[in-house]
Amino acid sequence: MKKSFSLLLSSFLLTALASAYSVETTASLKLPTIISDHMVLQQKQADPIWGWDAPGTKVTVEFAGQTKTTVAGTNGKWMVKLDPLSANATPQKLTITGSTKMEIQDVLVGEVWVCSGQSNMGYGLKNDWNGDLEALATHDDSLRLISVPADRGTQEMQNDFPGKWASATPETAEKFSAIGFLFGRYLQQTLQVPVGMINNAWGGSEITAWIRRSVLDHDPRFQSRLADAAHKEAALLPDNGKAADDKTLADWKVACDKARADHKPVPPQPNIPTIHWLQSQKRPGNAFASQLHPILGYGIKGVIWYQGESDRGCPWDYAPLFNLMITQWRAEWGQGNFPFYWLQLPKFNDGSRTAPFQGGWAEIREAQTKAQALPNTGQAVTIDQGEASNIHPHRKADVAARITRVALAKEYGIKIPYRSPEFKSITITGNKATLLFDCFDSSLYLYDSPKVLGFATCGEDHQWQPAEAKVAGTNTVEVWSDKVPAPVAVRYAWENAPECNLFSKEGLPVAPFRTDAFPLSSPTPTPLPSPQK
Repeated sequence: MKKSFSLLLSSFLLTALASAYSVETTASLKLPTIISDHMVLQQKQADPIWGWDAPGTKVTVEFAGQTKTTVAGTNGKWMVKLDPLSANATPQKLTITGSTKMEIQDVLVGEVWVCSGQSNMGYGLKNDWNGDLEALATHDDSLRLISVPADRGTQEMQNDFPGKWASATPETAEKFSAIGFLFGRYLQQTLQVPVGMINNAWGGSEITAWIRRSVLDHDPRFQSRLADAAHKEAALLPDNGKAADDKTLADWKVACDKARADHKPVPPQPNIPTIHWLQSQKRPGNAFASQLHPILGYGIKGVIWYQGESDRGCPWDYAPLFNLMITQWRAEWGQGNFPFYWLQLPKFNDGSRTAPFQGGWAEIREAQTKAQALPNTGQAVTIDQGEASNIHPHRKADVAARITRVALAKEYGIKIPYRSPEFKSITITGNKATLLFDCFDSSLYLYDSPKVLGFATCGEDHQWQPAEAKVAGTNTVEVWSDKVPAPVAVRYAWENAPECNLFSKEGLPVAPFRTDAFPLSSPTPTPLPSPQK
């Protein structure tokens, strides 16, 4: 029986209140890492402060002249919400008194953002081509950074993580997400308020890993993905498989102990596929439980996101999954439709193209563009910023600047160009197609070459041919091909690593698009081997 997403969400949220947030009862006051020295509280909204203590213990929170009191529940969890605060760069002390007393030092109030996704978001500043200079130039106590370690996934909801808040210095900046750091610095210097950046990116993660597993399990749209996951779990979880893995690990530990005793190098840890996949960023729900859940509910302004590379091989359901993830995060965070902005995938040639003007990367980009229909979302197009032979482009400063434009314009009301031109309509006359673009108060600009690159057209046979094109007005382009006398559709930059050079006059690339609704890729059912016995 089909259920609406809202009904499913309500059902698991009720369960979440009783189980997902439950932790071990504690005999003394305990706080999560996200609430610790040097943290930044989100201004102008009621910020939750939570922790654990012995059940029934009275807990008092004092900060900036406010006093909030509550009682730890039967599972030890307690929470208060501070009244909205104005930005404040003067360090303050937050005091919590329960069975013991804790003082959180050096607390600022400003803007807090989460930077999440996979490796291109987690890509450290030190790896950027100018990252060494960016780090050396960093001495900013009003920019605070914290990272959630991405090392081991789980299906069990985690409530904490090892880490700490720290001011932006050359040492802390170089290890942090390049895009997250640069985005935060742009905001701090522009808005002149403290900024806190929370990095919880996980390299190689698939989008299903970032969604609560129980939501996916009950959604009929994604059962092909979930069936594959369930099969792997059935094959990898039996006792005989676990026993073999346990023996391999035990033998390795014995070898390590002997090597240390003999003052020899420790042998490398064995690769155990069973453990690797079960704890990996490929397993549905793993990143949500281990990466997101520990910070879920902390007061934030919004999220910036960079992900999709790992889903390029199965792009057919990325659009509904991406929409579901955004909607679910917002529902669980309890802060309404907070800003959710993302970086569209750049170009990269992974060798997977099966026909001209097609490719999984192009389909993911289309799904990302369409997700702008959700409220309070935004996209930064980066098709020009990739490296065809490197899935991890080195130049992150321009990428960070583009997503910062989106935030400054949409959330902070600063009048600055931020949205790339997008396809609006097509008119076909004879062998020529005229395309109309929404340029969002800008105009089209041809970059680097007198020839327009990146267009293709086809007739009723759906055989795509490279097309000639010219900019015919501030927001129009004419497209044609001598090999297509009666065109029916046009595509632009619709490949994994396209050559394309159409921009706005401010330097924002036109978003890749297609005018057709032809069938694209789809899952190919393949027989699965029988689970281990």
